[in-house]
Amino acid sequence: MLSSKYNWKLKQNNINGDAVNQLASELGLEPLVVKLMFERGYDDADKIKHYLNPDTSDLNDPFLMHDMQKAVDRIDAAIEKGEQITVYGDYDADGLTSTSILYETLVEMGADVRYYIPNRFKDGYGPNIKAFQKIIDSGTSLIVTVDNGVAGFDAIEEANKLGCDVIITDHHELPQKLPNAYAIVHAQLGEHTYPFQYLSGAGVAFKLATALMDEIPQDKLDLAAIGTVADLVSLTGENRALVQFGLNVIHLTVRPGLKALIKRAGIDLDQVDEQDIGFNIAPRLNALGRMGDANMGVDLLTTVDDDQANELAKKTEKKNDQRKLLVSSITDEAIEQASLPKNRDRETLLIVGKNWHTGVLGIAASRVKDKFHKPTVVVSIDDKNQTAKGSGRSVKGFDLFKALDGERDLMDAFGGHAMAVGLTVPAANLDKLAKQFEQSAANQQVDLTQKPTLKIDFKVTPDEIDQKLFQQIQTLSPFGTDNECPRFDVEPVTLTNVQAIGKSQDHLKFQLVGEHSRIPAIDFGMGETASEVSLLSANVNVAGTLNENEWKGHTNIQLMVDDLKVDGTVVLDKRTTRLTKSMFANDGTYIFFNSKLYQQLKTYVGPHSQTLLASSVNKDISDGAVYIVDCPETLDEFKKLVNHLKNPKIILYLYKKNHILSLGMPERSQYAKLFKFVETNKNVKISDNIRSVAQHLQVPANILVFMLQVFNELGFITIQNGILNGISNPDKQNLSTSPTYQLREEQLKVEDALFNVSPSDLVKIVNGIGN
Repeated sequence: MLSSKYNWKLKQNNINGDAVNQLASELGLEPLVVKLMFERGYDDADKIKHYLNPDTSDLNDPFLMHDMQKAVDRIDAAIEKGEQITVYGDYDADGLTSTSILYETLVEMGADVRYYIPNRFKDGYGPNIKAFQKIIDSGTSLIVTVDNGVAGFDAIEEANKLGCDVIITDHHELPQKLPNAYAIVHAQLGEHTYPFQYLSGAGVAFKLATALMDEIPQDKLDLAAIGTVADLVSLTGENRALVQFGLNVIHLTVRPGLKALIKRAGIDLDQVDEQDIGFNIAPRLNALGRMGDANMGVDLLTTVDDDQANELAKKTEKKNDQRKLLVSSITDEAIEQASLPKNRDRETLLIVGKNWHTGVLGIAASRVKDKFHKPTVVVSIDDKNQTAKGSGRSVKGFDLFKALDGERDLMDAFGGHAMAVGLTVPAANLDKLAKQFEQSAANQQVDLTQKPTLKIDFKVTPDEIDQKLFQQIQTLSPFGTDNECPRFDVEPVTLTNVQAIGKSQDHLKFQLVGEHSRIPAIDFGMGETASEVSLLSANVNVAGTLNENEWKGHTNIQLMVDDLKVDGTVVLDKRTTRLTKSMFANDGTYIFFNSKLYQQLKTYVGPHSQTLLASSVNKDISDGAVYIVDCPETLDEFKKLVNHLKNPKIILYLYKKNHILSLGMPERSQYAKLFKFVETNKNVKISDNIRSVAQHLQVPANILVFMLQVFNELGFITIQNGILNGISNPDKQNLSTSPTYQLREEQLKVEDALFNVSPSDLVKIVNGIGN
């Protein structure tokens, strides 16, 4: 059922309007853009100018970072002595770019260097004892970790025993006790002497490369940008500068592998932005680690051979295609399981599959969590060892790590943080874990029924959205964590040209109609709602961000939709002449006007729904969806019911098998023919001859039945045991005094009001009654 996915929260902009207008005039910016800058803490001309035009001063001195000098001295000594160095990376996009940055730097410095990317399934994340032993056995005497290491106690102790030094470069959360490494290069160590503490793994590797080369390695900014965006770190301060500079380098990159990868993704090299990194480049690199061995990711990013680059990009694309297919199929199965009645009332979800690819379970868990807004763990049971392995993702406010940390006795392995976990569980313990998981929701006392919050920057109208506004907003980019793309609430608008698009009709497209302009809008993954959205009334608010779309040489500004919100009640037109059991599958309140139909169909309604007769509704209903099943006999009873409905959603089935509007009321001449017929024909066996009599009188059979009922009520005829006779000299009476005649008049009014109207007009009628 269509409803807003979020609770919208408009930011309170207590900003001096005069100061905004003055700065806007001084800087040549739109006032709205200056307001956005004020919101982000840039409240004077110098701050805004510097923010919009970062320079190398935004890149901090790498030697301010903890143990940087110690790490540089040890690496320099290793190069001078000809020691073998191994860069130990990670299998995600941040880890692959980190590895590539440091590996390239050491090659350029003349080091005897190689790299090792751990296998997600064999080695796991971070320093691995067996992997370290293998590396050291091959002749390495110095291991430098990138994008990992601060939690690698055991492997680093083993390396120390074997006479191999380990330098850690990492950005992850620091444990209470640090490993006994030769040096730990980390922005958050050393009493925060480094000015910026939110670097990615690639960012830290880039700082080490800068320190080693004693200059900013401009040609590696592209890799630093990819790793920074991919790891969803704060896009403020130094990270903003790294990404902005890095995007410029990407546009001119000479890396054959990166160019081939971008071409495979269908992106124009000179137009790559942070969105392209986040949604196209990073997922392809991440796919390598999810599907198996990710070492070729470093090969791809560092090769100088065009042929090798094209071949590696082709293989990467294939891995990504495989990853997408797996994610799609597993997610579909997981959503189907999450929708089962046994899970409907749960506040948490533990989804269990068999022999699913464990490399994509985190993505599946995230998608299930987004759809149901419940903390979700997705695991797969390996039939061979009856062990379930998987990942969990949480919703805001619910500490997933805390929820499961107390159940370690049920698990073979467990780790993570508040929003994401990984775990391995004996299959026999899953039921108990699910029970404890659900109990944890009660223990944390988090209201999981609340929708997540959607922060809105400003309200605008469609007429305020134009190319100039978009271009100035883009000066605030790159957008990402802590520097989100401005989100607008496009105030009540009419939607038009609503349609589902895409190969599988997965996406929703429509236009926002203002007084003077129409703005295209697209809502990804919401194609299934097209029919419902097309029936919405005019008072629709749309929340989203602006994007530029180019198609066949034409460029326009479109809204990337986050959510829709209807001002008032959502009324959906589902008028029908046929009722099926599936129409009663959704939870809600089903209201009938006809008591006989109510008795026949109330068993179709599920246990989480209720059925009511309209005549029994004498107080307001405000919870859940209401389905008006059948057609009322009078407009008054329809209006009376609707006035009691305060629900956010009303679905109109208005079932009626046979409509009479096209036939209308009989003409006076037809009544006269019937009157003459009963005067001249006695003892007519009307029950057997209704059709022949109708044919004789040249009226439809059902109209004849109606007229006979009227005549009978007015005392013009008698019908006994199916025998029709006229009454001699009956009293004169007006036809409209007949109850049957009056009922038909009402039914015609009902059909004219509720059926002889367009879907949009029907919605207006219902909203008009409710107001």
